[in-house]
Amino acid sequence: MKILFLGSSSFSTIVLSQMLKNKLNVVGVITQPDKPSGRGQKLKANIVKTSAQENGIKVYTFDRIKNHIDEIRDIDYDLAVVASFGQILPQDFLDIKLTINVHPSLLPKYRGATPIQSALLNGDKVTGVTIMKVALKVDAGDIIMQKEFKISDEYYSELEEKLACLGGDMLCDIVRKVENRTIKFVPQDDGKATLVRKLDKDDGKLDFSKNKNEIINRVRALSDNVGCYVNINGSKLKIGKVRSADIPVTPKQILKNKKAFIIGCNDGAIEILSCQSPSGKMVTGRDYINGHNDILGEMVD
Repeated sequence: MKILFLGSSSFSTIVLSQMLKNKLNVVGVITQPDKPSGRGQKLKANIVKTSAQENGIKVYTFDRIKNHIDEIRDIDYDLAVVASFGQILPQDFLDIKLTINVHPSLLPKYRGATPIQSALLNGDKVTGVTIMKVALKVDAGDIIMQKEFKISDEYYSELEEKLACLGGDMLCDIVRKVENRTIKFVPQDDGKATLVRKLDKDDGKLDFSKNKNEIINRVRALSDNVGCYVNINGSKLKIGKVRSADIPVTPKQILKNKKAFIIGCNDGAIEILSCQSPSGKMVTGRDYINGHNDILGEMVD
């Protein structure tokens, strides 16, 4: 079966790689156009395009799908697979061939742009992957297959990779069902739908007046994509990884201890395992404290 793949993100790239690993026949990839990057603002291809070209797959960079329907009709494919593409697909496209989507949540929970971050932010113990038929309404199409995944202590990038690999593996079963005409579609319960919004830099600010789990969950969800930070003496400090610390400290205060970077919170304390100043590189919390003894005992904002 000839598959047309649509994707533009790191999640997309992992799904695509897993599909190729499983010997699925990807005949073309549609992704977003090259974008200006860096100080010189030179055009740079996204990682999906780069991965596809490395594997000898024909790449189409379409700014808006609706402007390229005739070109897509000329592509010889049997099934379209979407994974984090970044565009709403028009009905004209959906009418060409069956189009399915790999979505990293157990729909109808977490429809929208940030299903993985939302699961981590909310401290969920279980998430999963849904493969559904694409509909005009975002993430509201009929469900074809779902598989659960137990969350342990993953940060966003780790969980993204595991869910993308799971989705890529699930597609093998889906393709067989399409080929055998045994595929079934189960409507979603719209009454149980949860919509999640796109997150920005402001969402990454850490509030150390909150409980430990809330802070840890926010860092796990956002530190390696949106970014997490605290303000210390008017300077922004990027936070990488953290863990719980069983040391009594006043909420928002940095412990006077040169052996570990520990900040108090509402129900205990958090140890900063890695961090980065605006002009520096990511270092261990202990190394940062050794070079910034002046912040010991200070309050974070």
